[in-house]
Amino acid sequence: MKKINNILLILACLFLAACSGTRHLPVGEKLYVGAKIKLESTEEINKRSIQKTAEDVVRPQPNKSYFGMRPKLWLYNATRGNSHSMLQKWMRKNGTAPVLLSHVKPGATSAIIDASLFNMGFFNSYTTSEIIEKEHTAKVIYTSHVHSPYTIKELIYEISDDSISALIMAEKEHSLIKIGANYQLDVLKNERSRIDEILKNKGYFYFNPDYLLFKADTSVTERTVSFHLTLKDSIPQNALNVYRINKVTINQNYSLNERVGHNSANSFMVDDFEFVGNEARMRVKPKVITRSVYLRKGEIFSRLKYTTTLNRLMSIGYFKLVQINFSESTDSTAGLLDAIILLTPMTKYSFRTEIDMISKSNNFAGPRLNVSIANRNAFKGAELLKLNLAGTYEAQLGRSQNNLYTYSYNPQAELTFPNFLVPFKLKKMNSIYLPKTHFLLSYNFLKKVSYFDMRTFEFIYGYRWKEDVRKEHELNPIDISYSSIRNKSTVFTELLESNPFLKKSYEEQFVAGGNYSFTYNEQMLQGKKVHMFFQVKSELAGNALALATRIGGNTITTENPAMVAGSVFSQFGKLSIDGRVFLNHKNRNKTAMRLFAGVGLPFGNSSVLPYSKQFFSGGPSSIRAFQINSIGPGNYFQDTNKQGFLQLGGDVKLEMNAEYRFNIFSYFKGAVFVDAGNVWLLESNPSLIGTPFSLSDFANQLAVGSGFGLRIDISFFVLRFDLAIPLRKPWMDENSRWVTDQIDFGSSTWRKDNLLLNVAIGYPF
Repeated sequence: MKKINNILLILACLFLAACSGTRHLPVGEKLYVGAKIKLESTEEINKRSIQKTAEDVVRPQPNKSYFGMRPKLWLYNATRGNSHSMLQKWMRKNGTAPVLLSHVKPGATSAIIDASLFNMGFFNSYTTSEIIEKEHTAKVIYTSHVHSPYTIKELIYEISDDSISALIMAEKEHSLIKIGANYQLDVLKNERSRIDEILKNKGYFYFNPDYLLFKADTSVTERTVSFHLTLKDSIPQNALNVYRINKVTINQNYSLNERVGHNSANSFMVDDFEFVGNEARMRVKPKVITRSVYLRKGEIFSRLKYTTTLNRLMSIGYFKLVQINFSESTDSTAGLLDAIILLTPMTKYSFRTEIDMISKSNNFAGPRLNVSIANRNAFKGAELLKLNLAGTYEAQLGRSQNNLYTYSYNPQAELTFPNFLVPFKLKKMNSIYLPKTHFLLSYNFLKKVSYFDMRTFEFIYGYRWKEDVRKEHELNPIDISYSSIRNKSTVFTELLESNPFLKKSYEEQFVAGGNYSFTYNEQMLQGKKVHMFFQVKSELAGNALALATRIGGNTITTENPAMVAGSVFSQFGKLSIDGRVFLNHKNRNKTAMRLFAGVGLPFGNSSVLPYSKQFFSGGPSSIRAFQINSIGPGNYFQDTNKQGFLQLGGDVKLEMNAEYRFNIFSYFKGAVFVDAGNVWLLESNPSLIGTPFSLSDFANQLAVGSGFGLRIDISFFVLRFDLAIPLRKPWMDENSRWVTDQIDFGSSTWRKDNLLLNVAIGYPF
């Protein structure tokens, strides 16, 4: 046995040596394994910020190492110049060549570090380097000798042009340069861009940030700098002129192969805009385009209006490319700009087919087919008409009810207008994003074989608009759905009779109300270390119908509810909040955290929320250690073997998720995660199912699960595998809910009952 252990130890050492990448180094070379930054200072400094700045400019980067192993370097060395087979070519392509000590230039890197520190206000710092060599490897230690940074003593404006000076002084209080702050070159650059933005919006079309000059004086006080902001002497005259819009020409059928110019004889006027082409042959009505154009004849040029025009024309959804070109007017009056707007249309129709597999954590699996046709200009107003037909088939595998399956089909029509459709006049929005009005009409047939058939009609009328890149609103003043259940089986009827709460949920199937949601999302902003996401949704239903019933002289009670079209209409209010934080680490890894809280309150005509409006917990995008929608309410245990797909929901939901996402190799990503949460009924709900929500006791009823995941992330597509186990089961006895002591990966029975694999598309949050 001892001999075997020795052999295994030798093999392990050989494997580690091979993966370390030092076996095939050229003669006399050493593998460069990285650099270390040291700071030397006798004064108080922000060492963390300085060190990060120095580390960011150190070159070259060493071969990536994992626990002392360098798998990409090993892949490269394994071919040793022979890359004829497909496997060898793949290894060579995905490997990385060794970074050698001879590639490192410590003197040049030290100079770059000093230049970076100079830009932070460390004008007299200097960096030395030392190479530390071992048998096969070498690293470099850079030591930066720094002092306290220079601070800004004053900013004096000496702008020679009175008009420009007045505009800059009017916005002086918004200056990015603060007295007493540390000198930062990036701040000076950003301040020049800020001033340039102000001037561009005031008609200075030809102005450029480079025409602004900061003259620095460091001789006044020790380690302080005084700035004098001036205009360069070489500034051209046209940069000092204010320009106005003269003529605006629009070509909505522009092809990239044609010349920008046009024949003015073949054009027509709409308001003050000249359209190229024949008016009768316009693909999109001119008025639809002009309401998104903010460049108006006679107005001072504004870059903000230019950007707004560009974005709103793209947001119409019919043009794949929008260009706006400017030229000085040939009219005798100086200071005029002609603008030509070139719009390249998309194809009017598009056809799309999707086929995929559904796999749920409750062992339902099957194919899904989705076919859609889109018309991007349905009524010559850039309206988007989508006709969609989806169908699914799901069967439950590995269960005693092996004949349990469902199928559905769902035709749907959606019409979107590129503006607000309201019965009154609205003030024109200055957002760069185009507001939209949408109508949705859908029908869904769902057959739960051996249980029931359900038919659902839905109609939605609403609006979507964005304030800016982060803030988005959606308001649906009309959201109506009607469901009818037919062909109830004996099994289904018995299940409903044994569970009054579930029976009541399925009875109330007419929902007429409206909803609103607000989303704040920073994830598209580049360069931020912390990204925030916040979404609030609210919904109110049944109040208009209840009012009409009362006006008709009828009294509404939960014991004797009013009906519409033969169904009890639902009356409720619902509110949910979804908050997320994403911490971006320098190695492109990420920590993601989410908190979801929601509450729904049935009242008036309803004692229970409709089944489709209840909160559920458990599943691939929820608490992944438990089957889909199987947790709660409260400490209630849902026997999915007995209930099948008829899971119970709740009036209250609280859920918390945290996951660390890391890179493994190429498109392969990994994650470790922990989830916790549950759903509850309100104390006012008469259903005796689980313990109701209580502020003093809800934490004792949380389900907790944990696990790890593998993701194949190809930017536009993410295939996710999450393997999870329960750590806490809220339905167990109060002192036995933590089940970590029962974990036994060697037991097939334990694995069958507790190990859950979730397969899904996209990230969970």
